[in-house]
Amino acid sequence: MAIIEIPSLPYPPADMFFRLTDAQLRSRQEPENGLLITEGPRVTGTALDAGLTPKALLIRRKMIDGEGSNLIVRCGEIPVYTADDETLAALTGFKLQRSWVLGAFQRPPERTVREAVQNARRVAVLEGINEPSNVGAVFRSAAALGADAVLLTPTCCDVWHRRAVRVCMGAAFFVPWARTDENCGFPELKEAGFTTVGLALRDSSLQLDDPSLGSKEKLAVYLGTEDTGLTDETIRRCDGVVRIPMARGIDSLNVAACAAVVFWELCAKRR
Repeated sequence: MAIIEIPSLPYPPADMFFRLTDAQLRSRQEPENGLLITEGPRVTGTALDAGLTPKALLIRRKMIDGEGSNLIVRCGEIPVYTADDETLAALTGFKLQRSWVLGAFQRPPERTVREAVQNARRVAVLEGINEPSNVGAVFRSAAALGADAVLLTPTCCDVWHRRAVRVCMGAAFFVPWARTDENCGFPELKEAGFTTVGLALRDSSLQLDDPSLGSKEKLAVYLGTEDTGLTDETIRRCDGVVRIPMARGIDSLNVAACAAVVFWELCAKRR
């Protein structure tokens, strides 16, 4: 364990925590060198529980011998950067939270679609969701309510975007997921025996609590953005269309809220 005091600004060795953009952290050219950043002791501990490889920690000085000590021991021989609150606030540009820990982890290898759904019965497929907080919230609901896997089309944002990791509270470390190609997972889901349905407002839509949906052995639900919804091509390729019954003339919910309702009806209640 090496405790390294940040002496002054800037401090390049700790740039991963402050100055690298999410695109730079992703390192598309060298994925094995890609990093993800966790925020807070709970999410950082969850990443360790999931077996992710830590590369560095940044912990406020007040926590080195307190709440952060257990994380330091668990991480082994990696750099642990620290500084006083004033220095860290200047680095980040905002006032520190009471419990302030950042972890830099190597990005885990991505699964294929077939690997992600091989043991699944209920799958969510996200199309074009590019708001990281929505993606993070979907993963948190998937973990809490029993969805077996999540697939993301190529136009979705990065699962390991810093905000997505923060919002999901580490759920993406445990829920199997994969990114599809331009076919949006349809070939692999069909091969695995899934019925596919799209969440959309159509005259032919079944209501989400229709018994025929809950009785499906394998079901994949496609969810689109709250502003434009699923593309017409995706709806055409689905085996059916479903909708969430609404009141007072409201025709849609935020996609993260939709996902939670879908998971409750088709996953949690099923179990």
